[in-house]
Amino acid sequence: MGLSGHQSAAMKHDEWLTPPEILRPLGQFDLDPCAPIMRPWDTAAKHLNVNDDGLSQPWQGRVWCNPPFGREAVKWLNRLAQHGNGIALVPARTETAMFYACVWGVADAVLFIRGRPHFHHPSGERAAFNSGAPICLIAYGKHNADVLRAAGLGHVVNSKDPS
Repeated sequence: MGLSGHQSAAMKHDEWLTPPEILRPLGQFDLDPCAPIMRPWDTAAKHLNVNDDGLSQPWQGRVWCNPPFGREAVKWLNRLAQHGNGIALVPARTETAMFYACVWGVADAVLFIRGRPHFHHPSGERAAFNSGAPICLIAYGKHNADVLRAAGLGHVVNSKDPS
């Protein structure tokens, strides 16, 4: 997504694009419900932006979701969990109420990205500074969990109890 609220002390705005090196191994997505208005690369076949209110629109197919970081993220993760087919990129704040509500025991897998990625400006230019926090990918659906395991981007853990 690009309209993320990825913010650290060094970040003066809240629109940040997912690095292509993260998106590439994840394959094709059908929908990005929170895409930037202007983007140098596509994240899905169909994009909804802030003007479209992606939370209130129907979601179909495999969804890529890089929601605004912050209090609104739980709404997006909850929607993706209900949809059941997609991958989200969020801060790896594993102790938060959002993780307990929408990830632990709900998602199929969590990939903890190796290092701290550098997001990109809407122009496509890579930010000079990293994300400032650990980042993870959350998979909903068995296929998406398998994609995370094959992506080579970090360490994957199962979220659901295997029993």
